[in-house]
Amino acid sequence: MTTQSHPQPVPAPLPGARPGRDPDRAIKRGPRRVSAEVVAATQRDRLFDGLVHEVATKGYDNARVSDICHAAGVTRPAFYALFTGKEDAFLAAYRHGIAVVSQLMESAYREAGPTWPDAARAALRTLLEVLASVPAFARMALVEVDAAGPDARRERDALLNSFRRFFADAGPGPALADVDRDELVSTVVGGIYATVRGRVARGRAAELPQLLSVLTYAATAPFLGTEGAIQATRPIRPDDGPSTTAPCAPTNHS
Repeated sequence: MTTQSHPQPVPAPLPGARPGRDPDRAIKRGPRRVSAEVVAATQRDRLFDGLVHEVATKGYDNARVSDICHAAGVTRPAFYALFTGKEDAFLAAYRHGIAVVSQLMESAYREAGPTWPDAARAALRTLLEVLASVPAFARMALVEVDAAGPDARRERDALLNSFRRFFADAGPGPALADVDRDELVSTVVGGIYATVRGRVARGRAAELPQLLSVLTYAATAPFLGTEGAIQATRPIRPDDGPSTTAPCAPTNHS
């Protein structure tokens, strides 16, 4: 693991970080015509935001395509030019948002150091702060994904499996004949996900950064033992508490 910092591109805002009718993304009429590609990309982003807010507020089953279009300020024909239906739009928004979260976690993991516990804590901190910064996306991606059909649940399972990569440097784990390391990692990842999901399901996504210590302990104790896990929960630097700036939520719009 290296502590060298590399400049990273700023990730796009999470779906749901902006209102769908964000005036900064209005397609203005006039002599300087916007290309069809730009129009489609803008409408897609606005629909992502509208979908996330509608699903988070009403639930997946009760969010209608017409409501999503209204929230985004996009017509139904434009919606169906981009997506085959609500499930297709949900999956696209979910994949896009998860890619943003994963990029941020990867950057935090690589740039923290010098040890695996430091990197694991940094990745967890980023996950919690990003989700807390956009509670609507957190609810859509962690809670409503369960109602969005088998394809969405497969996407969720693939996401959980991908989180195993953050344990590649964790060491062998307990030297016990009846403890399989792969199963141990799966159990740890599943427990972290269930804890975060539970907080979001109770409408307390803004409190997620408060879970950093307990989740860091849960993630590291099986591999480091009690004393090592206690050490891992201590801040890496003096300001290593919940940050005051939401990493994925623009500040120019409420």
